[in-house]
Amino acid sequence: MKTYAIAVRALCEFTAKSGDLDLRFTPAPTALEGQAGHATVAARRARDGYESEVSVSGEYKLLTVRGRADGYDRHSRTLEEVKTFRGDLARQPANHRVLHWTQAKVYGWLMCLKLQKDGLDLDEMNISLVYFDIASQREQVFTQACSAEELRSHFESHCERFLAWAEQEVAHRSQRDETLAALPFPHGHFRTGQRELAEAVYRATVQGRVLMAQAPTGIGKTVGTLFPMLKAMPGQQLDQVFFLTAKGSGRQLALEAAERLQSGQPARPILRTLELVARNKACEHPELACHGESCPLARGFYDRLADARAEALARPMLDKATVREVALAHQVCPYYLSQELARWADVIVGDYNYLLDIGGLLMGLTLARGSRVSVLIDEAHNLLERSRMMYSADLDQAALKAMRRTAPAALKSVLAKLNKAWNDWAKPQATQATPYQVYPAVPEAFSQALQKATSAITDHFTEYPTSAVDGELQRFYFDALHFSRVHELADENWLVDVTLQGPPGRKPLALITLRNVVPAPQLGPRLAVAHSVALFSATLTPREFYADLLGLPDDTVWVDVPTPFSAGQLEVRVARHISTRYQHRAASVEPIAGLIAEQYARRPGNYLAFFSSFDYLRQVLAAFRTLAPEVPVWEQSRGMSEPEREAFLARFVPEGRGVGFAVLGGSFGEGVDLPGDRLIGAFIATLGLPQLNPVNEEMKKRLDARFGPERGYDYAYLYPGLQKVVQAAGRVIRTTEDEGVIHLIDDRFTGPRVRRLLPAWWTIRQSEPQITNSSAL
Repeated sequence: MKTYAIAVRALCEFTAKSGDLDLRFTPAPTALEGQAGHATVAARRARDGYESEVSVSGEYKLLTVRGRADGYDRHSRTLEEVKTFRGDLARQPANHRVLHWTQAKVYGWLMCLKLQKDGLDLDEMNISLVYFDIASQREQVFTQACSAEELRSHFESHCERFLAWAEQEVAHRSQRDETLAALPFPHGHFRTGQRELAEAVYRATVQGRVLMAQAPTGIGKTVGTLFPMLKAMPGQQLDQVFFLTAKGSGRQLALEAAERLQSGQPARPILRTLELVARNKACEHPELACHGESCPLARGFYDRLADARAEALARPMLDKATVREVALAHQVCPYYLSQELARWADVIVGDYNYLLDIGGLLMGLTLARGSRVSVLIDEAHNLLERSRMMYSADLDQAALKAMRRTAPAALKSVLAKLNKAWNDWAKPQATQATPYQVYPAVPEAFSQALQKATSAITDHFTEYPTSAVDGELQRFYFDALHFSRVHELADENWLVDVTLQGPPGRKPLALITLRNVVPAPQLGPRLAVAHSVALFSATLTPREFYADLLGLPDDTVWVDVPTPFSAGQLEVRVARHISTRYQHRAASVEPIAGLIAEQYARRPGNYLAFFSSFDYLRQVLAAFRTLAPEVPVWEQSRGMSEPEREAFLARFVPEGRGVGFAVLGGSFGEGVDLPGDRLIGAFIATLGLPQLNPVNEEMKKRLDARFGPERGYDYAYLYPGLQKVVQAAGRVIRTTEDEGVIHLIDDRFTGPRVRRLLPAWWTIRQSEPQITNSSAL
């Protein structure tokens, strides 16, 4: 039988965790704080005979156990396991301490094996747990003297507990790889363009490269990317494939594709496919705290985990509903069961943030386990804005003000000092003369006040772990922790800005934002952790825009998959006598309404009309109702719920007639599949350019500084805008049988800078509406 390699931490977490799930407010240090803490402890021991970060390994039957011991002192024969922490160590749950001792003793035996190879047999070794408080920089050390025989027995007993599972995993991996190697394409044939995409993904996976694939809508990108990566899985010895999406609709398509690929296979799954969902969508008791004294699904979680895990991994598809069903049958938390299953799944489908966010689950697991993974990133044109959001942070003084009213008495003083530092930073008409202002950095006084406040709140939650949680205090606390984590990373790729806001006549309050502009330095190293990455979308033009801002390596493979559609399928017209610029919008309303009415009269059917704002939408809709009252219309509204969005799309029925009015860049501009005559045309009355405002202008300046003044405007405005236009237009032609029309409504669509960003297969004609606003231009 093949061997099975496992990290020390993974082994011990499998065999030594017991009792309750306990997530009381003792937050772990950030990754940077943890690294700094370990470095501080190592520096204090920098002397002859002391080694830090010692690579160790050992074997037991089919298992190979590996890891890095934090430190070993040859003179005192002491193996150290270092743990960084916040709060009161006395309140550490007992099962946490048991796990730490288990890890330390496993490292102890592996260190004995290493020393034996060096010709030194030890009868006894000291095992020390070193707890380092990142706030006080103090250590608490607990030491046990263990015989070598005791350490060997400890190691082997935990290996024995894992052995049956390892045998099962080896058998599963063997069956999985054998089946995937012979896996047939699930459809009778590839669609036009789908084969080219699949071949590019397969080559990139085999070569261990990053691939950027621009592929048209409607060719089956989900199956066309997942299938070849799975085919490459056995040869590349991949442990897992991550399929990352920006929206829930993409997640569902990926789950359906994985299920389709397994159709016709044996009942027992060849692929363990897991859907990861956000905690607020998986939690059964959001009103309860995550510990055994509060939540029944946290009580005894680790004691019931083994049975729940075994049942779950025998299921063919671990989507949200299935994980919930298994979890509740075993009375464990569905969210944390899914976190455990992420260790053992072959294909994981989830949001971008699970891998790419600060502290993302999949990134942590991949690094800790040393896994070999490949990644698919769906609708990759969304990755820039989503990454900027992940690496940005806000702190709202209004939230601090509201929270201070109900904050515990012990926190009043430290919160008052934080508020004073806030006021000193952004004084209206003093340090800040305008409502929006960019600063070179976060003032040191504010940073220190915030750190003291978060430490005090941490101590409060640690002191009163079972008391009712103040929602406003908790929200501010988490916001402050995230702000501090982003602040650790922030450099010239961020803006530090302050917005003064509040009702007229009252003292304004300051919203502080660490605004990421260029996520490349954060994304690049995260993407590099994977064996291969394939990013794909219908809109990945121009290349330099994505290469610069997403941190792609120099040897990235670029593929532009030919469209399966012909110019004869799509009539593209430009309304060159209409301007949708802000100063011309009032004059453009009637001409746009007339153009829509004219097109509808020429060919009745289902249409979508896109606008730059809800106000603009409503103005044109009112004019259209007056001009063509007999035509059915429906409109997107602000903050639509999921049922409301579904009802909007449900109006697009085969052979239906009417016009849906929507905002460009919203829910209906991408990820919407309306083939055939469910949608026969679109009107796009905007270039989609981001609003001209102080924030976007400052981002443009920062991009100018990073990439040259000729690129700042394009990167901040033009490329993001045209990306939305092309995505919206892509709703019209979904299959090689579809026919439709697109009206691009703005004279700027005739300009060469804009035209080169539109799909090359479009043949563009001029549109001459009955009513124009040329006099306004």
